[in-house]
Amino acid sequence: MRIAYLECTRCGEHLAADKPLNVCPKDGGVLYARYDLASLRGKLRTDDLKGRVATMWRYAEVLPDAQPVTLGEGFTPMLQSREYPNVYIKDEGLNPTGSFKARGMSAAVTMARHYGLKKLTAPSAGNAGGALAAYAAAAGLEAYIFMPKDVPIANRMECDYYGAHVTLVDGLISDCGRMVAERKDKEGWFDVSTLKEPFRVEGKKTMGYEVAEQLEWKLPQGIIYPTGGGVGMIGMWKAFDEMEQLGWIGSERPKMVTVQAAGCAPIVKAWEAGKASSEMWSGAETFASGLRVPKAYGDYLILDILRKSKGTAVAATDDEIIDAVRHWASVEGVFAAPEGAAALVAYQKLRASGVFHAEEKVVLFNTGTAFKYLDMMEAKRRTVRPEPPASRNIGGIIGPY
Repeated sequence: MRIAYLECTRCGEHLAADKPLNVCPKDGGVLYARYDLASLRGKLRTDDLKGRVATMWRYAEVLPDAQPVTLGEGFTPMLQSREYPNVYIKDEGLNPTGSFKARGMSAAVTMARHYGLKKLTAPSAGNAGGALAAYAAAAGLEAYIFMPKDVPIANRMECDYYGAHVTLVDGLISDCGRMVAERKDKEGWFDVSTLKEPFRVEGKKTMGYEVAEQLEWKLPQGIIYPTGGGVGMIGMWKAFDEMEQLGWIGSERPKMVTVQAAGCAPIVKAWEAGKASSEMWSGAETFASGLRVPKAYGDYLILDILRKSKGTAVAATDDEIIDAVRHWASVEGVFAAPEGAAALVAYQKLRASGVFHAEEKVVLFNTGTAFKYLDMMEAKRRTVRPEPPASRNIGGIIGPY
């Protein structure tokens, strides 16, 4: 196994990676997989990537040395915006299962199978559940998924069709997480919740490698990332550190920007208050279900990244988000998930306030496809736009009235 050790992000403890672990046994800190990058420096070069498989597993030397459970995830397009010449849209909606969650679950399920685990569990606001169900099916493992009962119907249906055991919960993802914690030991499930095991970060970090490779190894001035659990932001920041150790990039870093829904913005609130961690958000409400995370387990890591990168945190209202979904679709040809469209809202606000300028390169992450949210979007549309009046019986004329 290429992993040298697992490292706790709180206390720095080093742990062996020869058996499955969730979090640091001392303080519950998130665990990072660490590699012997010094031995790779100068030997593994960016030119070595040419001609490799166009999935996230092209970066094999900095991923766990196990037989991948893959459905072709990663190496998604980096689309240059038609509206803003220096803006790029990283379209994660073209991953298997329609979202960026495929990356993390590919890595997590790969290692679960490697360790000989048989039953996996996770709470999910939607897309992570679908990804876990798909990769567990591909690996021949059982998946036990807990979801809020009002998740998008596509998420519920895909979990069912992939053969997962689904429990619908009258509550939020935090309530689902509590149920997982209460039952996992008795049921013999291994918890692959967000940041409760080390390898979803490893899958998500490949977004950082791809941003660098697709921009010819020059990082952008900014990255705007829709943040629920925040694994992608944490993973990309880890990737930048690894790439610097490999000699692939220098010490430059983009401003990392968190965008959250105004109806559930614990990171934004903590950032504005100058705090090192967030508080549980009360009454979380947004149709962007992936952003309805009242408290991220890795909030201390997200807030630290915002500080170190001289970034910021922005909130977007549901009305702003639905308008951005329509705008991106009609202007860019990208049918973005509500969470992804929130990145456009954040960029427009940060351009208006002078945080970003027209000449600066900024990457906006669309984290999934809007096709997973059609029911939620239609319900939202009905609340913000009046219904057309009933048709009138005017013979021979067909048209909107």
